[in-house]
Amino acid sequence: MPDTLSKSETIQAFLARPQGATISELSEATGWQAHSLRGFLSGTLKKKLGLRLDSSKGEGGRRYRLTEAANS
Repeated sequence: MPDTLSKSETIQAFLARPQGATISELSEATGWQAHSLRGFLSGTLKKKLGLRLDSSKGEGGRRYRLTEAANS
């Protein structure tokens, strides 16, 4: 990811990938702790921005991925 993206934009770029991202990947990319990332996903992305976030559990842990907007 380019260094010119804000942390919010970086997280959204990771989550927009087809495979999504794990909390570990997001933490490594932003330097944020897991509890801060979970709060951002729930509070900012879902509640404030109205984005839909899907999660699935796999071998590498829980993966999060953005889907269509919740308001559409």
